[in-house]
Amino acid sequence: MLLTGCGPSVNRYLLIESSLRAHDPKGADAIVQSAEQEYGEKNRVLYGMDRGMTLQLAGNYEQSNAVLEQAEEEVDRLYTRKIRTESFAFMTNDTALPYEGDPYEQVLINVVKAINYAVMGQWQDALVEARRIDHRLNVLSDRTTQKNAYRDDGFARYLSGILYESTGEVNDAFIAYRKAYETFVATRTWSHTAVPFQLRTDLLRTAEALHFTQELAEYQSLFPEMRWETSQSLQQLAQVVVISYNGRAPRKEDQFLDLPISLDALQLVLLNRGILQSNRPSNRGVDTVLYGLNGRVVRVALPRLVPQKTHMHVDTVSLIQENGVPMTLNTELVHNVTAMADKALAERMPGITVKALARAATKFAMAEATTRGAQQAAGRDAGPWVGLLVGLLTKGLAVASEEADKRSWQTLPDEIHLARVWVPPGRYQVQDQSAGGSHDPLRPEALRTLFLDPGETAVLLQRVMP
Repeated sequence: MLLTGCGPSVNRYLLIESSLRAHDPKGADAIVQSAEQEYGEKNRVLYGMDRGMTLQLAGNYEQSNAVLEQAEEEVDRLYTRKIRTESFAFMTNDTALPYEGDPYEQVLINVVKAINYAVMGQWQDALVEARRIDHRLNVLSDRTTQKNAYRDDGFARYLSGILYESTGEVNDAFIAYRKAYETFVATRTWSHTAVPFQLRTDLLRTAEALHFTQELAEYQSLFPEMRWETSQSLQQLAQVVVISYNGRAPRKEDQFLDLPISLDALQLVLLNRGILQSNRPSNRGVDTVLYGLNGRVVRVALPRLVPQKTHMHVDTVSLIQENGVPMTLNTELVHNVTAMADKALAERMPGITVKALARAATKFAMAEATTRGAQQAAGRDAGPWVGLLVGLLTKGLAVASEEADKRSWQTLPDEIHLARVWVPPGRYQVQDQSAGGSHDPLRPEALRTLFLDPGETAVLLQRVMP
């Protein structure tokens, strides 16, 4: 029962992926919706994140925001945990705890909501989310003491800047662009994301528009090769922003550490499969029996990140004008979700390891005490047989119940790409040409016809599944 009941269903995400590859985002959303009971009470945040993403891909932006709003409220509610829940999780595994999401996932809740509002053209609501992003990141920065930790988000700041500038809030836009630039530079070594090319021109343009002479000179010295259009020259043009979700988010799996505490247990572990073992359901039942009978093996489960990297580094979109002349937009990487997940797990791994070791040792000690108590109670004649049976049950249970917390927001992409361009007002057809047509991405908005007025901003969203 423990082996079959722990953790989210892997098949669920395989089915979601299959639906997305088949250009059926509504089918993917139906899979998540039908699994709401399977997620359970402890995974309300995870359900909200998964459902919010599939609803967005299906083009149901209002309902996506409603679900994500509930997830955000649940995150805030879970900030203070109950001691009873923590104690139960210590005696079993961390999947007994309510899932709150990693900090980067919590930030992305507001990012996805902001994108939804921008796609719908509800700019004031998008600005509310931009300010929530700013507040969340400021609180995170105050709580995080390590300088090299995830304490700010370059993409979230950059998106906020685009939203501010698109609504005429140029001063707020410049501040967001500057924070985005600083974050991209500070996190480049582990985020594997360079400063976006477009962000450099955004800094120069807004600094000039605000007459920030010192800042403009600073950025001109940093980007001497950059040329940019002034804000005044762009006033009579329309703006198109393309946000592309590329690939599949990483997943997690169990990495078991089997620690023998006797010589015969060491031989058993080495003959079985070695000290380190990956999660194979067919092996776990065998391990439970073998280690339960031996009684001298302590199992520790740690999570391991499994990247699912995309092979598409650039997504291409064409805007075809009424005269038939195409304008090609090449997106650039602005957010590496896999790198964020890897960083989040690395930061938590010391605490996870200490807790897992303590939990495994405690469960073993309790199983040992229960076994000896049963032997004494059974008497001299029946004691050995009772001890063997009770040891198999208690120590086997200690092994079987050991599981790492493998939950994560798996409906996210591997990478988020962005392109931004100003075009003459008019009518445009949108056509995706990523990789020369070598794949067929899921594009909720890519086939729409755009009617752009001067000063108007259109946000296009697409999902690329190479």
